Parts: sequence; C-alpha cells; structure tokens
Amino acid sequence: MKRYCAAIDILTIIVIPVALWFAFFYAPVEARTGIVQKIFYFHVASAWVGFGALFTTFVCSIIFLVKRNHFSDDLAAASAEIGLLFCTVVLLTGMIWAKSTWGAWWTWDPRLTTSLMLWFIYSGYLFLRKFTDDSEKRGKYSAVLGIIGFFDVPVVFFSIRWWRTIHPNVVQQGGGGMHPKMMTAMFVAIAAFTLLYVSLVNKRMRLAALERKYYFKDLEDKNG
Repeated sequence: MKRYCAAIDILTIIVIPVALWFAFFYAPVEARTGIVQKIFYFHVASAWVGFGALFTTFVCSIIFLVKRNHFSDDLAAASAEIGLLFCTVVLLTGMIWAKSTWGAWWTWDPRLTTSLMLWFIYSGYLFLRKFTDDSEKRGKYSAVLGIIGFFDVPVVFFSIRWWRTIHPNVVQQGGGGMHPKMMTAMFVAIAAFTLLYVSLVNKRMRLAALERKYYFKDLEDKNG
C-alpha cells in the first residue's frame, strides 16, 4: 500500500508540470479572451474532479447506511473534504475568468449560483462531521446529507441547458467547440487533477485511520 501511495505521489509530481506545459505552451491562445483563457483548463479540471469526488461521497454514503462500514464513512468524508477543495478552486478560477470576460467578479448566473449552493452544502457536511461527537450518529447524519447534497451536482452540470445563462458552453454538445490542442490540454489537466485527488485521498484516509484508532483507544481508556 505504501508503495502504491508513493507511486501515485511521484506520478502526480510529474504530471502536474506536464499539464501546465500543455495549458500554457501547447494549447493556442484564444483569439477573443486572450491569455486569461488559460485558466479554463484548470477551472474545468477542478469541476470534473470535484464532481467525481462528491460522487464518491454519494456512493460511499449509501454503502455506509447499508453496511455500517467505517471504511466507507472515512472515504466519504475524505472525498467530500477534497471535493470541496476542488469546488473552491472552481469558484475562484471562475471569478477570475468572469472579471476578465464579463467585467464583474460575480453574477447570479444559474451555473454560478448552483455551484455556490453546492459549496455551501458540502461545507455544511464538513461542519456536521466536525461538531457531532458520536461516531455512529456522525456517520449516519453526514451520509444522509452526502446523498441528498449530491443531487445538486447534475443541476450544476445541466444548468446551462435548463436556464438562460451567459456561462460559456464549449464542452457539452451544442457548445461553441474547441480547438483540438485545447481539448488535449484540457484532458491532460483533468488527468493531472485526478492523480492529485487520488494522492490527497490516500493521505486523508491514512489520517482518518489514525483518528479512528485514537478515538477507540480513548473510549477504552474512559471505560477501563
């Protein structure tokens, strides 16, 4: 397991600079928005990996409610924590892009608004875990929120189809399309961020195992 984690860490360290090279040197500069468009690759990669992380939380929450498996609870929590990190990157990079493109840091566009709602939902998820002392109740309550909260993800994804929006649609069917080199750079960025996600989850799971070990040790000491 340690060799697997080390291999993922090394691969992540290698691939992230490669993704930067593809974004800043391989992909052409977009004619209308200029160099600021380069943030697109990391904005989209963060969104896809963040959504994938929250899907992991969704699945693991269901497994925990069915089997009461502590590993599933730990993985759900770790994935939600890191998924929220990626969602934060999505919002911040989106604001930078919006300022350059639309002239405002924030607009109440449907995709931006539903993305912010997602951020608040999973912030609440982490607060719930932080301030619920009982391990079983924490797992059960947070699993329910992890399942319900995930339903905002498809709302975010399809918002640019369901409502009138100024958010660009260059990836989904019906969008403006992308230069092949831009598409390649985007997929490399997604691969790099996926590896980063796996690396961070591995570390967070190891920390969760230690936390659970000391939690049960404290219970034994109190009962002993």
